[in-house]
Amino acid sequence: MKAATKEKILSQVKAWDYMKNLPEQMHGFNYVLLMEEKGDVLDLYRYENKEAHRSITVYYHEETSEYKLRMRIGLTEFCVIEYIYAELEAFQEILQERCSGLLADMQTFNPEHITSIIHDKKIMQWDYKKKLPETFAGFRLFITPDQPVRIINGSYIVFDYSDFTSKSNFIIYYNVFRNEFFGESRIFDIPEVSYDFDSHELQELINKLDVKLFPYLQEIRTRIDSK
Repeated sequence: MKAATKEKILSQVKAWDYMKNLPEQMHGFNYVLLMEEKGDVLDLYRYENKEAHRSITVYYHEETSEYKLRMRIGLTEFCVIEYIYAELEAFQEILQERCSGLLADMQTFNPEHITSIIHDKKIMQWDYKKKLPETFAGFRLFITPDQPVRIINGSYIVFDYSDFTSKSNFIIYYNVFRNEFFGESRIFDIPEVSYDFDSHELQELINKLDVKLFPYLQEIRTRIDSK
């Protein structure tokens, strides 16, 4: 980050009463003051629930000259597009209006905030959850189909097997725009796309999961242990 940009943002934040008066806790999340520079990003503060592996981080992005908010669910982190503003005053307004509700939804699943397409697809009523053990090959079932998580670009996490110690996981997503299920793994925090689970209908996905899911998880575990 350029010295002039950093000086400008630090000056704005120093006078930002909203940030000074944030509560220490909100909906089970703890406030953490950051003020950490990472490349062209200056992280300002975070609300985190370490036990639940969830957090939000408020930051300034020099590349786009905007204040932003990114969300972390397990090993998945992304910028929430509703919270992108060039002016601090407008950014504060959206934080005041929505941030508490955002944290509440991260703490307690709210089916009312799930798009009707997911409801129509019957993903939340999908009984395949019964076939998903709580643990397998060192992975823990972190997200389940009855409580999908909306991320970006029209995608939802349907289920997530994670090993937080090695920063590795396997996720099945559903994208509402493409009407497509697909898989992605992360090994030592490096994402890898898998085309083995691409499907348009639940039954098609089930057929592939029945054959490939557990061997795939075991393959990831073997790769982790070989490092």
